[in-house]
Amino acid sequence: MTRSPLSFPFTGRTRSAPSAIGPANTPVLGPQNDPSRGRLAGLDGLRALAVIAVALYHFFPAMLPGGFIGVDVFFVISGFLITGLLVSEHTHTGRISLRRFWQRRARRLVPPLIPVVLICCTIAFVIGGDVLVGLGGQLLGASTFGYNWVSIANDASYFSLNEPELLRNLWSLAVEEQFYLVWPLLLMAVLLVRRPRVRLAIVTTLFVASALWMGLLYQPGADPTRVYYGSDTHSFGLFAGAALALLLRRPNGQRNELPRMRPWLGGGAILAIIAFALWLPEDGTITYRGGLVAVSLATSVVIWAGVRGGRFGRLLDAAPLRYLGERSYGIYLWHWPVLVLVQLLWPASSPAGSLLPIGLLASVITVVLAGASYRWLEVPIRRTGVRGSIRRIGALWTGPTRRRRLVAATAALSLLLLVGGTTAAVVAAPAQTSAQLRIERGQRAMDAAARVAAQAAATEAARQAAVAPALAESPITAIGDSVMLASAPELQATFAGMTVDASVSRGMYSADDILAALAAAGQLQPVVVIGLGTNGPITTDELTEILRILGPDRRLVLVNAYAERDWTAAVNARLADFAAGNRRVELANWHDAIAGRLDLLAGDHVHPGPTGGQVYADEVHAALERLSAVPPLPDNSWLMRDPDAPSSPPYR
Repeated sequence: MTRSPLSFPFTGRTRSAPSAIGPANTPVLGPQNDPSRGRLAGLDGLRALAVIAVALYHFFPAMLPGGFIGVDVFFVISGFLITGLLVSEHTHTGRISLRRFWQRRARRLVPPLIPVVLICCTIAFVIGGDVLVGLGGQLLGASTFGYNWVSIANDASYFSLNEPELLRNLWSLAVEEQFYLVWPLLLMAVLLVRRPRVRLAIVTTLFVASALWMGLLYQPGADPTRVYYGSDTHSFGLFAGAALALLLRRPNGQRNELPRMRPWLGGGAILAIIAFALWLPEDGTITYRGGLVAVSLATSVVIWAGVRGGRFGRLLDAAPLRYLGERSYGIYLWHWPVLVLVQLLWPASSPAGSLLPIGLLASVITVVLAGASYRWLEVPIRRTGVRGSIRRIGALWTGPTRRRRLVAATAALSLLLLVGGTTAAVVAAPAQTSAQLRIERGQRAMDAAARVAAQAAATEAARQAAVAPALAESPITAIGDSVMLASAPELQATFAGMTVDASVSRGMYSADDILAALAAAGQLQPVVVIGLGTNGPITTDELTEILRILGPDRRLVLVNAYAERDWTAAVNARLADFAAGNRRVELANWHDAIAGRLDLLAGDHVHPGPTGGQVYADEVHAALERLSAVPPLPDNSWLMRDPDAPSSPPYR
């Protein structure tokens, strides 16, 4: 929820050092549709579809809620290509040069990454604030290709929408780089086995083990970042690609194992991947216990159909898709930090802001920057290497014209400024985001309230026995997300009988279990306040189930949401409709109360400070007063006691 992720070892070509695996245009795996160029048909188009899915998931999450599966598509492509290159090298030379392999990987992945990090960190320093929090750890993860494990150690969430983590998308680059470090060593041992079926069984076992480990570690209802980020739990796609490479090319150079794939099977697999992107939930059990595995298998079918299916691969490599596929690595690197920075400079909550133009602007900037990276950085380095590119830049300084020297001087000065800006960003980074400070303030208030809960309950019981209180003075159970948690001090100061149960990243889907547990323990109060609209869409069935658990005698206040999220408008409309249709339910309009007062919110424009928390509490109080004014339904139970009774109640 970036909510993402991948990396791209190749951009559609299988070029490598001629001394390692033969001529530069030698196809890696079997006969190709374009042998003169050494291309594997269909892979550029498949890359394009994958990076489009990931970008849509981040830029327009409501449009493609399962677009994060694009990373799994890239994992399969990477495992397939890397294994094919290594097997081909072993076939031609009888050995695998680890030094050359790792050098090629570093030359392919590192140069495009450097400007992304330096430019985006420098801009973040200029903006300042929450975006700098944790930047030192992010740079450590980026520079060591251990971003996923650094994030896991720091308890960061891939699906959090409230933390502007600038380099979050580098987690998958770390997973792949770790695979590149370990897999050649394992593959050399696998290739010592003479029987192809045994080799394939070994790789398939690794695929199954990683998939099972993800399913076992996943805990329903908990944040799935650990199993999503883990190299141990999320490597099955890489092994699926590796297994396919072993099927399509025997290490001894014999014929391909698999026949040609029917184009309609490849098309069906593409449709399956699109369906998964539309349907798989980012926090659902089905995703981590089979869904992502199914995506990997469908991707394997598409690759098979592309490289062994003739016309299908050429169709998939249509010109627009090939263009995006060749630049997919740059698109992936730039798209997430560009989105974070654009949202900070042009928040959706501003008068001119909107999620749609923000997403479109970020898309345009991303494609332009990725195109520039491909044209002036990636292609030159592939052609002349890093040293050759450096020599070409140095030639500008020693060139005969003043213009060339000016270009070289400008480039050197820009590099110094970017390095300085990145260093300053790390030094200036605050320890916590403004939202975290507000949430911790709310947590402290909840902890203090828990220490006096027994005394408060006794006081309320005595007051209730003396006189029937108004709803605002009754015992209240409040269940909410991090917005309610940030407002907890003001809620508890406003409502002496309120017990607040609020937590970060909680959604409406969790309310029924919480309420049922409180009811079973006898701790569910006569009045219930629920504020769970910030973190995702809600359904009428969820609200209906909440009302069923509350029973006929309890009253309910629903607090609507204020957040720069695609689902916020639909959530608020559903809450308003549900409250309007039930006399025991009232709406607290937090959205309209805070919309014109964004200075009372943290930098994420979601979590309130003390004054904003009081606005939240006042809206809940106003809703309870409106609910108190609703007269109770007439008691017609006397009609049920005597079928011969008159049509009007007896005098009393």
